[in-house]
Amino acid sequence: MRRVRSLWWVGLAAVLAATVIVLVGTRPGGTTAAAPAPPPAAQPPAAPSAAPSAAPSAAPSAAPSAAPSAAPPPAVEVAFRYLPLWPFDSVADAAEWQKEANPGGHQPWHLSAELTALAFTNGYLQFTTVDRALSTKVRGDQAWVTVGYRLPNGADSAAAVLHLTLIGRGDQRPWEVVGSEDTTLSLTTPAYGARVSSPVTAGGRITGVDESLRVQVRGTASTAPLGEVAGIAAGGQNQPWSATVPFAAADGTVRTLVVSTASHINEGIGRFAITGVRVG
Repeated sequence: MRRVRSLWWVGLAAVLAATVIVLVGTRPGGTTAAAPAPPPAAQPPAAPSAAPSAAPSAAPSAAPSAAPSAAPPPAVEVAFRYLPLWPFDSVADAAEWQKEANPGGHQPWHLSAELTALAFTNGYLQFTTVDRALSTKVRGDQAWVTVGYRLPNGADSAAAVLHLTLIGRGDQRPWEVVGSEDTTLSLTTPAYGARVSSPVTAGGRITGVDESLRVQVRGTASTAPLGEVAGIAAGGQNQPWSATVPFAAADGTVRTLVVSTASHINEGIGRFAITGVRVG
């Protein structure tokens, strides 16, 4: 009986020992036979931000500066074949009038050869009795206008044939008086376009009887002459005449020389001729 109890205790001790071993091997925090930690839960990928922190600009941050425009070429003065006597002093002056007056602006008579010729005769030269345009011939950009007056018998008498040409730039150019086409009264000295100084010797030829000539030097700034000599006796058939005229004018300027005869009909002008010269 004692042996059976001993065996029972031995078996119980063995069972208890085994139980202790199992409990020791499985307590939390143990170093032996530790169960591997469960793998970490997979983290979902980070959601992209709603918009990038700095959206790339569609265009460069600083737009390239516009390429500098090429400077316009300098204005080239249009060549003018004659001396500008009246009413403009140069092509540039005429172009300025075109810019200010067109379309249909002030002084539209500039666009008429006939009206320009009469304005030159009546206004500039002050030959108020020469008040009619008797005929006009136009060839290209040039015109020849015969100006004159009415005789008591109703007939027209020519006083001069004025030569005009268009001046300026582009369309709607005005007319410019540049000389005269002479017949029975001419002004041939000094030559057209010659350089002169004061006093100037003027001369030409005349056909007529008991003529009294007047010679003037004129500028465009005033209707008053810059110099004048009157009472020059002349006459005959194609006879020479001459006169010496002192005047005051700046060097480099263009001036108009005018010779005229007194009318045998009235107190006005009978005939006249003009030419252009440079001073200095």
